[in-house]
Amino acid sequence: MIITILSLVLFVTFTILGGFHFYWLSGNTWGLKKVIPTKTNELNTLEIPKFATLLVALALTTFGLLYLLKSGLIHIQIPNWVTDYAYWIIPSIFILRAIGDFKYLGFFKKIKNTEFGKTDSKLFSPLCLGIGVIGILIQLLK
Repeated sequence: MIITILSLVLFVTFTILGGFHFYWLSGNTWGLKKVIPTKTNELNTLEIPKFATLLVALALTTFGLLYLLKSGLIHIQIPNWVTDYAYWIIPSIFILRAIGDFKYLGFFKKIKNTEFGKTDSKLFSPLCLGIGVIGILIQLLK
């Protein structure tokens, strides 16, 4: 039962995160100032390629679907090796993201006083750590 609940939490989380990326892919800009790392608080000049945004949106949505499978509420036949690896790789990705790159991202970043840096410290890094911990808990409880 707990695995089902935790899997559904990750499914909803990944669906929402994927939805944001599809939203940005469609040309909307709400929230973009807070999600792209910058060196200063000046306007971000970094142009994220639409293809990269699409890949992230698809990956997050796929992660969500994998956890929906894990919940047992839907059944789709996929090779066991895919899920055997995916359910360890996904939380690992998010724990590494929470640790960060030691410059712009994660709990150990050096650039902390930008709009992104503050949002990352308060929201993104804790969220990534939570996703990682829940994913590992699911694996350990199976």
